[in-house]
Amino acid sequence: MLFAATAAGQMMGPPSIAPEQPAPKPQVRVNRVQPPNEVGENQILIFGVKEMKEGPWYRLRGKSVVQTDTLLLKADDIDYNEDTGELDARGNVYLLNFAGGEELWCDHAEYNINDETGKFYEVHGQAPTRIVTRPHLLTTSNPFYYAGDWAERLKEKYVLHDGFITNCTMPDPWWLVRAPVFDIIPGERAVSHSSIFWFRRVGPFRRIPLFYTPYYYKSLEKRPRQSGFFAPNIGNSSLRGRMIGGGYYWAINRSYDMGYRGQYFTNGAFAHNLAFRAKPWVGTSFSAYLFAVNDFEPPSATSVSGYLLSMQGKSELGDGFYARGELNYLSSFAFRQSFTQSYTEGIGSEVHSIGYVARDWSTYDLDFVAQRIETFQFVPFPAATTSTNQYALIHKLPEADFTSRDRQIWDNIPVWVSWHMSGGLLSRTEPVPSTDEYVRSGNFVDRLDVYPEVTTVLRWWDFALVPSFDIRETQYGESRDQLNFVNQSIDRNGHEVNVKLVVPSLARIYKSPKWLGDELKHVIETGADYHYVGGVNNFNSIIRFDVTDLFSDTDEVEYWVTNRLYAKRKGSVEEIFSWDLRQQRYFDPTFGGAVSSWCGQPSCRDMVLSEIELTPFAFVDGPRHYSPVVSTIRLMPKPGIGLEWRADYDPFRHNLVASSTSVDLHFGRYGFSIGHNSLKAVPALTPDVNQIQGQFKIGNENRRGWNAGVQGNYDFRLARLQFMSSQVTYNTNCCGFSFQYRRLAFGILDENQVLGSFSIANVGSFGTLKKQEQMF
Repeated sequence: MLFAATAAGQMMGPPSIAPEQPAPKPQVRVNRVQPPNEVGENQILIFGVKEMKEGPWYRLRGKSVVQTDTLLLKADDIDYNEDTGELDARGNVYLLNFAGGEELWCDHAEYNINDETGKFYEVHGQAPTRIVTRPHLLTTSNPFYYAGDWAERLKEKYVLHDGFITNCTMPDPWWLVRAPVFDIIPGERAVSHSSIFWFRRVGPFRRIPLFYTPYYYKSLEKRPRQSGFFAPNIGNSSLRGRMIGGGYYWAINRSYDMGYRGQYFTNGAFAHNLAFRAKPWVGTSFSAYLFAVNDFEPPSATSVSGYLLSMQGKSELGDGFYARGELNYLSSFAFRQSFTQSYTEGIGSEVHSIGYVARDWSTYDLDFVAQRIETFQFVPFPAATTSTNQYALIHKLPEADFTSRDRQIWDNIPVWVSWHMSGGLLSRTEPVPSTDEYVRSGNFVDRLDVYPEVTTVLRWWDFALVPSFDIRETQYGESRDQLNFVNQSIDRNGHEVNVKLVVPSLARIYKSPKWLGDELKHVIETGADYHYVGGVNNFNSIIRFDVTDLFSDTDEVEYWVTNRLYAKRKGSVEEIFSWDLRQQRYFDPTFGGAVSSWCGQPSCRDMVLSEIELTPFAFVDGPRHYSPVVSTIRLMPKPGIGLEWRADYDPFRHNLVASSTSVDLHFGRYGFSIGHNSLKAVPALTPDVNQIQGQFKIGNENRRGWNAGVQGNYDFRLARLQFMSSQVTYNTNCCGFSFQYRRLAFGILDENQVLGSFSIANVGSFGTLKKQEQMF
């Protein structure tokens, strides 16, 4: 064995400028032992069964090895030049790069150790992959395999000629990409020219070409960002016709990027998607998204041009202040329903925008808020004479809020003080029923609200009485007279008393069946809360901007009882069952005159604060003494099993006015959920609802083999399947194929879609099925 070591020089005295000198030639020692496992820096190990020295050349024959601190090269025969670092390897050549983990095998290699450059002939090899875990991204631990006629290494870069690359298991990969040239910088990027993606042999058929691209770029960085074209997508819609789309991604610099994708529909529409992201400095980021459609068809219920603009941002301002914001603007509700691809988005009629600057410290919160809330009410085309949409619009321009949570003012004295104060400029626009007209408040209606509270606690044994006392003063710059807004200021004055009774819980421990755990504990909780508000005698003259304006007179008590069941399993305690029952009793059935028939109809939608604090379902349409009985049952006997049933029984109407049930089961790769929502009320409150929705899935997004799922929503009242999506996915060890059938039938939308995608593990997916729309 021949061993060469380069000694490190020492500098004596001050440095001086001198001509560059070549590195000293390694000193050679002969040791006939096997190579060591490690080689130090600036050391070279050479070994052969037979070793000969001819000037600067070492002739190694039989199981030859050349090793440095960065690479290991093996071959049948190696010729190495100690002066130039050149070597020539022949027969069963193997090279391992320690830094990147790349391995290659070839028939013949020409390599320079000093320059880290070389050529390899009849080459194949593999490089370790970097696993990226993102939602709906197939992953694999397989390395990237490659093979070609020849390859060359230019220091940090590899170039493969007339070859292919895949990350599937060899020798029969599911996919591969062939190209005349691959240009690869490990850990940075991979580029190919005139590439064709091929699918594996199926039965008697040879490999199937998937698609061709004249230029393909794949970033290998930890956070990849590189300008380039998006993969084109082609598909078909029963409503829009055939579609074709493409786009471009622009990595402006390290802090900004932008992407645009256009899509053409043969039925006469062109869609635009524009996205922009920025992180200009630490702690600050914002993004913007624009979706717009030019519809060239004549106006109809399903041909509506429009756009959706969405922006989000956040920033840390220093000194404890921070800013958050979200802006959403929708040109029309008809546009959303015509072009949405989401059932949840399609039925959502509200568009919210908010921006605020805030600071939190101790028990205090200070906020400066600007807000816009637009609520659409769709009118079928062409029923409305001037537009296809009606809307209600609320602005805060802006509003300041200063809040303090309960704060004890004296030590050892059980008295706490809290408050909420706000002041701002607001406006409201709303439609006049059964017309195309609107009523509008002033653009800058001032509102000032002051709401302090004092709380104490009285204890007797394990019982506690928690009384609190409030006053509320609110000043408005405008008021309303039934359906009209009038330019006349108004003051609202209220005083409030709350008394909460806390009763000690009752508990008992039982022996448990083995399948539930070691022990069971049954707990019964009960209590009552008395609430009185007086002095608000002008409720129907208040303009409704938000929950602040729902404050009304009341004289009521809320009482509840809750049963809980806990299971002790291997030292841990979990709640496996709960049943909560609660109801409100109103001693003032008109809420101080807030509930009336001022609208001139047999019943009106009268929204008061007491109502929305109990249940999300409206029930007040006239004077009443009792609220519905609200029952909530939750059952969680085992991990992966869950049931919830919420029901509102109204003794005033003698029926179940609201019911919501959901069942969730998850066992291994199987997942099942089903829910039913039912709402029976008078039309003045809310329309009837009778819907069932469910989902069933086998598998997950990274499971090998077949995965399938279906989800949908059926409306019994309309006898219509409003939404259904079914997907079948087959994942191999390196790629996946997904096909999805989707049915959208709600509002003005009635469309069937067939979507598909081809996914490459650790790389991404291609096709019309977007990753955020996939079930797997």
